[in-house]
Amino acid sequence: MPGLGGGCPGWEWLPGLGVAAGLGSGCPGWGLPGLAVVSVACAGLGRRYPGAVRLTVFWEKMRGQFGEAYAASVAKDFVLTGLGGATVNQALAAGKEPKTVWLAVCEAFEVPEESR
Repeated sequence: MPGLGGGCPGWEWLPGLGVAAGLGSGCPGWGLPGLAVVSVACAGLGRRYPGAVRLTVFWEKMRGQFGEAYAASVAKDFVLTGLGGATVNQALAAGKEPKTVWLAVCEAFEVPEESR
């Protein structure tokens, strides 16, 4: 995808997967600083995630519930049965809607109803 690097420094288009991958710090709001993530779109390209909940909102909820560092750990390290045995990062990379992923996190960590 031409021009991706200009819009999102540190991101690379992966044509076989149809996604962009890189460091979240290259495109604010698309992951945690220093956390390798894969996204179906890049904020610098002016596109929005097609799901009902934007990734930015998803990460805000994760950080709000777990804190900055622990949210990154939960996303990377915890395999969730509600996501078919995938981690948060894997599920998002596979194209699962952020809302679906968030609800799986809420179930696994017993997040109170009012925080969902």
